[in-house]
Amino acid sequence: MYPMLTVLSMFYYICLRRRARSGTRGEIMNSRRAIESSNRILPLSVELVQHVKEVVDFSSQYGSENSLSYTMWNLSGLPNVYPSSGDFTQSAVFRTYGRWWEKCPGSSQPFRRIPRTFQSQDYVELIFEEAVYPTAIDVLETYHPGAIVRILACSANHYSQTPPSEVRWETLWAGDPGKVNILQARQFTPSIKQINFTTNLIRLELNSSLLEYYAELDAVLLHGVRDRLFPLHKPSMLDLEDDDKEDHSIEFFNEQFSGKTLTESTKNGYFEKLPYELIQLILSHLTIPDLCQLAQTCKLLHQHCYDPLQYVQLSLQPYWAGLNDASLEHLHARCALVQWLNLSWTGNRGYITMQGFSRFMQVCGFELVRLELACCHFLNETCLEVIAQMCPNLQELNLSSCDKLNTQAFCHIAKISGLRRLVVYRTKIEQTALLSILNFCLELQHLSLGSCVMVEDYDLVAGVIGAKCKKLRSLDLWRCKNITENGLAAIVTGCQLLEDLDLGWCPTLQSSSGCFVKLARKLPNLRKIFLTANRSVCDSDIEELARNCPRLFHVDILGTRMVSAVALQKLLQCCKELQLLDVSFCSQIDSRVVQELSVNFPNVAIKKSYTQ
Repeated sequence: MYPMLTVLSMFYYICLRRRARSGTRGEIMNSRRAIESSNRILPLSVELVQHVKEVVDFSSQYGSENSLSYTMWNLSGLPNVYPSSGDFTQSAVFRTYGRWWEKCPGSSQPFRRIPRTFQSQDYVELIFEEAVYPTAIDVLETYHPGAIVRILACSANHYSQTPPSEVRWETLWAGDPGKVNILQARQFTPSIKQINFTTNLIRLELNSSLLEYYAELDAVLLHGVRDRLFPLHKPSMLDLEDDDKEDHSIEFFNEQFSGKTLTESTKNGYFEKLPYELIQLILSHLTIPDLCQLAQTCKLLHQHCYDPLQYVQLSLQPYWAGLNDASLEHLHARCALVQWLNLSWTGNRGYITMQGFSRFMQVCGFELVRLELACCHFLNETCLEVIAQMCPNLQELNLSSCDKLNTQAFCHIAKISGLRRLVVYRTKIEQTALLSILNFCLELQHLSLGSCVMVEDYDLVAGVIGAKCKKLRSLDLWRCKNITENGLAAIVTGCQLLEDLDLGWCPTLQSSSGCFVKLARKLPNLRKIFLTANRSVCDSDIEELARNCPRLFHVDILGTRMVSAVALQKLLQCCKELQLLDVSFCSQIDSRVVQELSVNFPNVAIKKSYTQ
């Protein structure tokens, strides 16, 4: 009888493992929680329910830095919209959605070797009043739900100095991006993992690539108890061998990145019979942690895994939660030939210091062509000075949402004369530094100045752009409050190679001055144009775009009051490549018109948001 029970037990275990491997990460975690839930005792104290006290960090937002409309600050406090659904200014909204932005001329190429488990595009970090052991997270999604892909908790106390070595991130829940086909608001309450530390810092990560329109969040609630929950007996079988376990600790990454000494008896096996190039090709499909682990197996693979050619493109963004100075130090020997480097989201809360970053740049800076540093709050003026000195061949620099950099730091960018792409979205760059960059970086082809609120005179800046940046192909002036028809005229006259122009939420541009007509006539190669929330845009402007810009791919005229269905019909007929047209809040374009145009032009996604 006992052998039969043993066989049945093994069969049951194998079935569980196969089910775990075949399911999504969210399903695996949910299955595990369901098994473990019956093993836990009831809370020893009353469950607390808290709303967000403060929003401390985020990657992007649709709204202005000086407003509450469509900003992340709306996640603080009680719900503003829920249970209503639709497009409300009181919601938190990120900058992009869908895959449209990936196709625009101003978009950058994706990095290779991104692990399939990392799908995050945006994030927001939230502080609650009291640290608790989390029992549930409620996210109130009021428009186009389904973007949340990961929820994390941090052991650090935001209101006290926690040493970096003691900071730990733990994934409470992870899933795949999706699109939920419901018109109502929803309360998203995933089954979360229980952790062994209290937290009042929660991070949401989102991926909106599958959504039809902007995702909007209203509030986040943290449920938790002050006392720890203990299991009654041993963990379930699924916890004995977890292929999908994610370890974000500093110790894990330092162990993976460090080079272990191999013994003399280590054999290379049949790999010695394979050509060097073939092994390199096979290894090129592995993620960075996989390479580090493979390097510990034998001397031959150790040599291959340490080959600098494996690190020509290096994205460390997926490992932001465990990367520190020691991790970078371990990578020095492999990064002599790195050309593309992505450190976005890394190094915050003291994980990476100015000294550690500077040493890393001294090793890998010379060959660098592209450097991504979005949301890297450890950066200071010295770091940018080091970049300017150590990266003479740099062509692309992304400082998006590095809002802790002081204004003087940006002056060093002017020394990188070969720059072709510069992103300073949501930074404190000032006019003096920006003018210096424009005067010395004459190779610029892509420039993002969106939400740069410290620039005082955008007409002066636009004049220099028109005079100096003759090769410019994309220009982001999103929410540049004071640019007028004079500045726009300088740009369209001097930068006639422009294909991608974002003038969204620039209220000082007036159609009556003829600036949009001149824009259409001067920029025949235009592929994307955002005239978002400009109330003055009229039929004549749309007709000029239809007549002069036949290659248009992406048009946003959200909030215009004087554009008719006839003008849109002409635009759709003339611009055969058009794929996206946003007419939300256009008072003359109702749902009936949108439906008729969608039937007549089925290859164009015509967007019109709604409120309930």
